[in-house]
Amino acid sequence: MTVEAHADSLRITHSDGLEVNLAPLQGLWTEEQYLRLTEQTNHLIEFTDGCIEVLPMPTSRHQTILLLLYERLKTAVQPTGGKVLVAPLRLRLRPGKFRKPDIVLLQSADDPRYQDAFWLGADLVVEVVSPDQPERDAREKVRDYAEAGIPEYWIVNPLDETVTVLTLDGEAYTPHGVFRRGQRALSKLLDGFGVAVDDIFDAQ
Repeated sequence: MTVEAHADSLRITHSDGLEVNLAPLQGLWTEEQYLRLTEQTNHLIEFTDGCIEVLPMPTSRHQTILLLLYERLKTAVQPTGGKVLVAPLRLRLRPGKFRKPDIVLLQSADDPRYQDAFWLGADLVVEVVSPDQPERDAREKVRDYAEAGIPEYWIVNPLDETVTVLTLDGEAYTPHGVFRRGQRALSKLLDGFGVAVDDIFDAQ
């Protein structure tokens, strides 16, 4: 079986040549079906209340930025037993909603939210903004991650070379800072942790 995923379509092709269009099932997917589907493809697919969304494949620049931040965060939390992973790990925000953040972090590997098939929450998430639909990371996921109670959210935007760090205040995020070239993007959650913005956008 082959799963072909595109931003505007999703098809399954069986070995006998039979092709099934899954688009008419939008709104009817269950969590179990979503999990089984994503176990059979390396495409980035997210899930909200019965609907699936196919995300674009990341570019080289996207991945380079992502891996630099992953390495820095991993170094920061390793001494205290923290865990950092990258997409396409599934993050369950609530029943009926899964996202695949570019980076997910838990300050302790003993945290019960740390699961094998998918995580049940995170202390910090990072999204590198994709040019196809920047409002997804800058608006939709702000609401999603706040609803899930994730304490800190980094929005890394190669389009304007800014890093926005949001921290949870009650049920909504407030800006901890919008950092630009010549500055150091700082975490509130991870005491003393920061990354030079120039390092992020000059990563090769």
